Amino acid sequence: MIKVNNLTFSYPGQHGLLFDGFNLTLQENRVYGLLGKNGTGKSTLLYLLSGLLRPKGGTVDVDGFTPHLRKAEMLQELFIVPEEYDLPAVPLSKYVKLTAPFYPRFSHEVLKTCLAEFEMEGNPNLGRLSMGQKKKVYMSLAMAAGTKLLLMDEPTNGLDIPSKSQFRKVVAQQMGEGRTLIISTHQVHDVETLLDHVLILNQRELLLDSSVDDLTSRYSFGIRMPGDMDGVLYAEPSLQGNITMALRKADEPESLLNLELLFNAVTKGLVK
Repeated sequence: MIKVNNLTFSYPGQHGLLFDGFNLTLQENRVYGLLGKNGTGKSTLLYLLSGLLRPKGGTVDVDGFTPHLRKAEMLQELFIVPEEYDLPAVPLSKYVKLTAPFYPRFSHEVLKTCLAEFEMEGNPNLGRLSMGQKKKVYMSLAMAAGTKLLLMDEPTNGLDIPSKSQFRKVVAQQMGEGRTLIISTHQVHDVETLLDHVLILNQRELLLDSSVDDLTSRYSFGIRMPGDMDGVLYAEPSLQGNITMALRKADEPESLLNLELLFNAVTKGLVK
């Protein structure tokens, strides 16, 4: 569905290239987690995929389209939720009326369901909402649009703890067959139960490109005492003992993925 080949990109006035010979292939029907330290190009990559930025060299292909040409046939199948945005000071119903016609599979029923899950019923004036409330409305619109590709940049920033739980429920309920979601985030614990696939980006290259199934079949995550560190690849101290990432033994049951531990291990070069 998405193929990035030999991509180069830099911002005007920037010293050096942000991407230089970067390659990436993403399949449909997945929920991808895009992780990386600040400045590694996560948001930029989303903007290149959506056509909001144009590559300096190489190619970006999204379902057969070149994104920066901004063809209507592509845009009706793509919805991006940026980290920061504003909404016009109009009633929600008016904004929906203006937005919905751009998306052939827009569902008012899905919108209603998502808003209810976020406890955002009614017809609020969008200009009077807090940033957290605006995010809930915009993410509900994103789900209701029914696009094949959905891009989210730091979607849980500005959400309180109950709202983060609501976000996970909304995504899990609405990500049906034929949809691909890419989530760029630093808030790894907010999304780790949603992901099918993990991408870790580090200055022009992918350090990790692996499915969650593959990761949990190869590694185990848990708490161990200092005297029980056999097979441990990476560990961090805690009050309960060492939080560890280790090679999984053949007879050991699979554990839940600890995305923060995985990220730290990969960026330190301990896991590839």
